[in-house]
Amino acid sequence: MARTVGIGIQDFEKVIVRGCFYVDKTAFIKEWWEHQDDVTLITRPRRFGKTLTLSMLEYFFSVKYKGKGKLFENLAIWKEEKYRKMQGGYPVISVSFANVKEKDLNMAVYRICQILQRLYIENYFLIDSDKLTEGEKRIFKEMADDMPVKDAPVALNRLSDYLCRYYGKKVLIFLDEYDTPMQEAYVGGCWQEMVEFIRSMFHLTFKTNPYLDRAIMTGITRVSKESVFSDLNNMEVVTATSDKYAAVFGFTEQEVFEAMDEMGLEDKESVKFWYDGFVFGKERDIYNPWSITNYLNTGKLGAYWANSSGNGLAGKLLQEGAPDIKIKFEELLAGKSVVSELDEELVYDQLDNNTDAVWSLLLASGYLKVLHVEEYGQAEGAEPKYELALTNREVRFLFKKLVSGWFRGRSRDAYNGFIKALLTDNIDAMNEYMNKVTCSVFSYFDTEQRESERFYHGFVLGLMMELEGRYVIRSNRESGFGRYDIILEPLQEKDSAIVIEFKVFHPKREKVLEDTVRIAMQQIEEKGYEQELSARGIPKERIFKYGFAFQGKRVLIGSGTVEKCAAVTAQE
Repeated sequence: MARTVGIGIQDFEKVIVRGCFYVDKTAFIKEWWEHQDDVTLITRPRRFGKTLTLSMLEYFFSVKYKGKGKLFENLAIWKEEKYRKMQGGYPVISVSFANVKEKDLNMAVYRICQILQRLYIENYFLIDSDKLTEGEKRIFKEMADDMPVKDAPVALNRLSDYLCRYYGKKVLIFLDEYDTPMQEAYVGGCWQEMVEFIRSMFHLTFKTNPYLDRAIMTGITRVSKESVFSDLNNMEVVTATSDKYAAVFGFTEQEVFEAMDEMGLEDKESVKFWYDGFVFGKERDIYNPWSITNYLNTGKLGAYWANSSGNGLAGKLLQEGAPDIKIKFEELLAGKSVVSELDEELVYDQLDNNTDAVWSLLLASGYLKVLHVEEYGQAEGAEPKYELALTNREVRFLFKKLVSGWFRGRSRDAYNGFIKALLTDNIDAMNEYMNKVTCSVFSYFDTEQRESERFYHGFVLGLMMELEGRYVIRSNRESGFGRYDIILEPLQEKDSAIVIEFKVFHPKREKVLEDTVRIAMQQIEEKGYEQELSARGIPKERIFKYGFAFQGKRVLIGSGTVEKCAAVTAQE
């Protein structure tokens, strides 16, 4: 009988007691313990099972759950006699920063203080212990009653001391989503202040803490050592490019297909197309657990991970990024790859002017995958180049939705007007609405360099995203005797096909923008870009051809003949 799929359950005991679907990851307990690293930082994308894994570790190790061995009886770790004896044998401090989403510094620090205060309340039994002095008991009560901001950095260090004395064993510390406060601080403009607060806490908790046995931190990104971990030389860092623990977070293809067999689901090819693609170290074909469990629950393919929260930072970086980022991103949306160096130690306040850091963050967040690594060992100090692509269909769906939202949000009426005019071959309306959109959006992006046709190409391709499902959208492919910019092939007979060519005005070659339009239209005809559509049985009268000419924020669109063009200058 197939197990029930519980959605969003992050408490290990609930999953096991309720008999819910669970992929056994308990072998990680042995693997991590035998590596004997003091502090382990593991970065994985959101909703990849980090919280449930730390919950599993807490139920296994914590003295609070001594006698709960039955939870593990049918799982891999229970086959190990040595580890059966370890269950419930350590004082554990388990803390999560997942809900510290305030962008205001004072509110974020206040939220962290509340979390630390709750830990003291949970361990209030220490007040009655003879292991603490009267002075320490007074301090403990103060921190449990109202955690002072000045004492927050040392709170975990002190609690480690008290628990170590009480149980006669050093503590284990599990910190989930350690980087959430810093991501939100970056978006809110108080990155440096938050870093200083976190750095002090981490130093006292993970470096100068003689009561710590070992610790695990999880997060999405690896924040720069110089920013936060400047003196943590005892930390093992496991990122998306590391081989260590590669199959622990996320489902392997075998695990996914076995789960589908259990649930009686057969369309493995479609599931692979939608959800496969994550790569950790040398482990390929990793699937996002959130998407898979939702699919197992409903039996329907959908953008489950893409539609969950947490896409704000990625959207901000792409939306406000330099033209080069937008150009490369357009190539990714078109199914191509980009090549970049990576710097996995992120400094958030450098994201605005460090292109490599942007791709590194998108990789760490799960939006990109590594196709190939090119080592350049001949030149001393040369960094390897990474070939990157969008992870899978679900991620592509997410970003197409994001891009469409940027345009609609700024000038919805003009956006809708342009799309309607495009589909009805209303060239005058196309010019009017397109100029309204470019005026608004180009100001929004604050783009200084627009000489590249690829920038405009990416911009217009973004406008087309909402047409997917009604059209097959192709970009930069060969047809006839050349490579067209964009073709929209209709999925319904009532719709017409569309061919688009982009040109940027060059004053040395063209006198007016109408000349640029004429060159674009001539290229469509001379190169025979419509041949691909004709070969698919679309009659000539149902193929619309447009030349887009750009000059800064001004756009001129022509169709067929220059006489049909109508120039509309964008108003600032």
